[in-house]
Amino acid sequence: MLKAKTRWMIKESNEELINRFMNELSLTPLVASLLVNRGITSNDEAREFLQAGLKSFHDPFLLKDMDKAVSRIKQAIEKNEMILIYGDYDADGVSSTTVLITTLRELGANVEFYIPNRFTEGYGPNEAAFRFAHDNGFSLIITVDTGIAAVHEASIAKELGMDLIITDHHEPGPVLPDAIAIIHPKQPDCPYPFKELAGVGVAFKLSHALLGELPTNLLEIAAIGTIADLVSLHGENRVIAKLGLKQMQSTNRVGLKALLKIAKVESNAINEETIGFAIAPRINAVGRLQSADPAVDLLLSEDEDEALYIAEEIDSLNKERQKLVNSMTEEAVAEVETNYPIDEYPVLVIAKEDWNAGVVGIVASRLVEKYYRPTIVLSIDREKGIAKGSARSIAGFDLFANLSTCREILPHFGGHPMAAGMTLNIDDVDELRNRLVQLAKQQLSDADFIPITNVDVCCKLEDISIEAIEEMNKLAPFGMHNPKPVIQLEDVKLANIRKIGSEQNHLKLVLEQEDLQLDSVGFGLGHIHDELSPSITLSAIGELSINEWNNFRKPQLMLQDVSVDKWQLFDYRGTKNMDKLLKMFVTKDQDSQIISFQEKTFEYLKQNGYEQNAVLVRQVADAVQLNVHHTPVVLLDLPDSMDTLLSIFKQGIPSRIYSIFYQEAEHFFSTIPTRDHFKWFYAFLLKKGPFNLREQGEQLAKYKGWTKETIVFMSKVFFELEFVTIENGVISTNSTKQKRDLTESKTYQQKQMQLELEKTLLYTSYMQLKQWFEDQFESINDALVNV
Repeated sequence: MLKAKTRWMIKESNEELINRFMNELSLTPLVASLLVNRGITSNDEAREFLQAGLKSFHDPFLLKDMDKAVSRIKQAIEKNEMILIYGDYDADGVSSTTVLITTLRELGANVEFYIPNRFTEGYGPNEAAFRFAHDNGFSLIITVDTGIAAVHEASIAKELGMDLIITDHHEPGPVLPDAIAIIHPKQPDCPYPFKELAGVGVAFKLSHALLGELPTNLLEIAAIGTIADLVSLHGENRVIAKLGLKQMQSTNRVGLKALLKIAKVESNAINEETIGFAIAPRINAVGRLQSADPAVDLLLSEDEDEALYIAEEIDSLNKERQKLVNSMTEEAVAEVETNYPIDEYPVLVIAKEDWNAGVVGIVASRLVEKYYRPTIVLSIDREKGIAKGSARSIAGFDLFANLSTCREILPHFGGHPMAAGMTLNIDDVDELRNRLVQLAKQQLSDADFIPITNVDVCCKLEDISIEAIEEMNKLAPFGMHNPKPVIQLEDVKLANIRKIGSEQNHLKLVLEQEDLQLDSVGFGLGHIHDELSPSITLSAIGELSINEWNNFRKPQLMLQDVSVDKWQLFDYRGTKNMDKLLKMFVTKDQDSQIISFQEKTFEYLKQNGYEQNAVLVRQVADAVQLNVHHTPVVLLDLPDSMDTLLSIFKQGIPSRIYSIFYQEAEHFFSTIPTRDHFKWFYAFLLKKGPFNLREQGEQLAKYKGWTKETIVFMSKVFFELEFVTIENGVISTNSTKQKRDLTESKTYQQKQMQLELEKTLLYTSYMQLKQWFEDQFESINDALVNV
């Protein structure tokens, strides 16, 4: 057996709907299943999802207060009022700012932007910034990707005589700011049909309304914030992302071109991962370490030299950010291991002085990945008496809802069910931790702390083809609520397995089903090599891709996880390094039972530190006391009888059997006396009279081409059958004429039994030994059923 690392959550499929899509839309079973599992129920929805064109955009004036916002902005443009775009320092905020600045400049507005400093001002609007805007002559402030929680700041703006327009997408609180217009699809009474826009999506809709036409030139910028902010890639978000990525592949925007060049991204390779792993981390790095202004300057730049200079600076900051994240993660892990063991803390709230507040969110994500617990990482500022931080969650624990119950100790917080940011008093950190721990204990079960992998569809190898994968890629771009499809293969045979990579830390599998084969590669999964036995039947999950090499294309599975439901046999017979092998077993399976049938090998286990896992089984009575059901078992040496071995499995079948069957003397390849051997030796004794085994046994053995042990063995058999007497090594025949069969001798029986044991357990092939165990387990199970 091999347990999967995660819980595989397989979506239920509507077979009738799948068949309809296949027949009426000419889709492969794989893609039809994926569409259904994404909640698509009609042919029109399916076509729109696959085609995702400009016609999919809704009227921006369906957003509540859009008419008020457009009227006030146009008035400001006509009167040449100074307009301030107030943004945020992440990729969504930077792209939102860029979209609106570009639009207003196109309309001839007198406009500037302001992004607060993460370290000196924190997230969102603040009173000092609004007073600064007033003092510098701004009469209209428009927030982008922020502001829905700025109740106090809105009152300050009103007090100062400035008008405030809020555009945001974060969860609205119970009290909304007093602004002349709030454009937010999730605010009460907003009829807008699509509620999941990113901050840049809301800014894009405002631009659309201001311009009177769709600002297609801004789609590539809107795609950055939409993909980076991990909003649902359905509806308008999907259209923005899909068309924006296509536009980016031939972009004329010098800032984007410089950033792509620095990130070494070829234009024909641009996809959603380009934003997720190349563009967004670099943009975010600026605001994490300093002012985010250069990121906006880069996206607005029209000068190639300037753009390249800024892009290089941003890339340098990103490398600095990576080093910082790594060192802080190490410190955070040490803090958890020392002070907050996960068995006691279902929520991790980690705080430390001098941590960079700009990267605490990334560190929180790293801790969630390692411990799979909702996590808050806080940076403590003793001078100001505050702690700033970010939170990341797991399925089943709504961060925003749970943090909302702690509002009185969270003067500033906002976010989503899976992520949030906050500022609080240092003295309230312990209280926040205690409250969240109690809430988690009420809401989460043990199963909730096992990571989940959502599986889109279970298919067979016959469903996988180049054509199916190419059609599947029409579902791109992939992201939240439209993830890259994860497929499950059930009951596939392991045809081949090997480690690959310079450090042998990756895995290459060949999976087989009904004469079809599929290559599979698992990066970082090299350790699984020793967890899979030959020709095992397994289940696997992963993402499908097309492997192109030497102009030859074939499907492959990018492996994510593997499980084996049946027991496995691992063959280590003939091993030369016993200690190394045992250390591997104990390290890999701490609950493994190392079973020894011989006193000598049991003593070896005790002397070498394996006593905790060692079990001595001398006879059937010892064996039936063991419970090896679903546990790993090491069969270290040979038993004295087959009954003793088989009695171990009376209470259940192990998850794994590691067969070593070590023995010092091998009986199978020693000379095996036949009845003719016995006949000749007895005739020899009758003829020669008393025979001294000690003095003449070796000479006789050489004469006959036997071993001395063969002669000693036959002598013992004759003695037990009372054909001879042995005294001081001298053997003499008895006068008895009674006929007795050789099998009446216990020594003979023991020898035959030992030979049969060796033949079955030592000198069979792997597949023969596996089948032998299977047969025995089946017999044991049948016997238990009939009891």
